[in-house]
Amino acid sequence: MKSTNFILSTAFILLFSCLSFGQINNTYNFNPDNLLNHVKELASDAYEGRRTGTPGASKAKKYIIEQLELLEVGSLTQNFEQPFTFQSRNKSYNGVNILGSIKGTEFPDKYIVLSAHYDHEGVKNGQIYSGADDDASGVSALLAFAESFKKNPPKHSVILAFFDAEELGLQGSKFFVDNPIVDLKTIVLNINLDMVSRNENNELYVTGIKSHSHLETMYSQLDTPETITIIAGHDGTDGKQNWMFSSDHAPFHMKKIPFLYFGVEDHQDYHQPTDDYENIHPEFYKTAVEHIINIFYKLDVMTF
Repeated sequence: MKSTNFILSTAFILLFSCLSFGQINNTYNFNPDNLLNHVKELASDAYEGRRTGTPGASKAKKYIIEQLELLEVGSLTQNFEQPFTFQSRNKSYNGVNILGSIKGTEFPDKYIVLSAHYDHEGVKNGQIYSGADDDASGVSALLAFAESFKKNPPKHSVILAFFDAEELGLQGSKFFVDNPIVDLKTIVLNINLDMVSRNENNELYVTGIKSHSHLETMYSQLDTPETITIIAGHDGTDGKQNWMFSSDHAPFHMKKIPFLYFGVEDHQDYHQPTDDYENIHPEFYKTAVEHIINIFYKLDVMTF
């Protein structure tokens, strides 16, 4: 996707060339214990795999909204909820997106959507598919963003979108862009997080970079420590599995909205009942989320 709404001024180019881009501070922008505890909670058996339309999904919805209220995040809709219905394999489902809103300090009429899906596979053959990495890790990361915004308010307005029914065909994100609450022309970027809590090689992939020249410029200036490597790829140009349409960023991409998708490569517990909290990599996870938040702040100062 070569067309984009990004307008990067010379001043910003000079600024970024002088800064160590994406550098990690000595302290986190969020409480790392909270980050882990949210994953542990949402991936517990009490939520029964959070399958769309089940009591476990309703329990997860209630938990997320409670956390948003504690963090004093505004609601984009009444009670944070955007309900929708859809058909999948001759079955009717009722889904609910959860949408928080934070007003930008400099660009209040332009939005960056931060997204993660809170649904998972539910219970199959008596086994709970907990979905710790997929995608309780992304959900908790969005709550970490909300913590960070309390101390460092964003310049652009932010929508925190916890999408439902991703596992049933990206239904929640499709509904969001097809039934917009804000004008799609005011959404300047989607940052989607899906599976960000574990990788044996300490590698985190970001997809979407090569579709947008200014994002590629940003990536070229990225400076990360040896503890984690952020790799641009899985975009259909590197011989790896193409992730351009693999998660909730796809409906934004289809609407020609720029996006970044952060995720890890599939692991042995992907879509298995063993995707449990005990199998995530806490230090990798905390570092990955810190980097993603710092990347957001670098993008947030750009004029879109």
